[in-house]
Amino acid sequence: MSRLIRVVLPGMIGAGGGSIINIASVAGAIIGVPDRFVYNTTKAAVVGLTKAIAVDYVTQGIRCNAVCPGTVHSPSLEERLRSTGDFHAALAQFSARQPVGRLGRPEEVAAMVLWLASDAAAFVTGQCHVIDGGWSNA
Repeated sequence: MSRLIRVVLPGMIGAGGGSIINIASVAGAIIGVPDRFVYNTTKAAVVGLTKAIAVDYVTQGIRCNAVCPGTVHSPSLEERLRSTGDFHAALAQFSARQPVGRLGRPEEVAAMVLWLASDAAAFVTGQCHVIDGGWSNA
């Protein structure tokens, strides 16, 4: 169990329930990505943790889900792309592997998280929510 979940779980149980949302990745949790074995392994572990928390605490009103984004345009990705020596070529390569033809936006992932935290998702627990522009279907 993660340190954060360990800290918040007693308060959530005491309050009669709550929603835990873990951020995994389509890489590792859904598909394997070459040359990223440690990343793939850790993200798959996040999904396992999510499912375990969901089944162990569902009767106490706790929902636990994972969001599995694909490639999202972020400062860390920008840094990674710049480190290739040809930022524009690397950006084009990453964008091309997305069937929708572009990278994900942080606000798109945030919208998924917001929905999962809301009462609209009250019947959703133990699931991996893929938001990857179709990458895992390609």
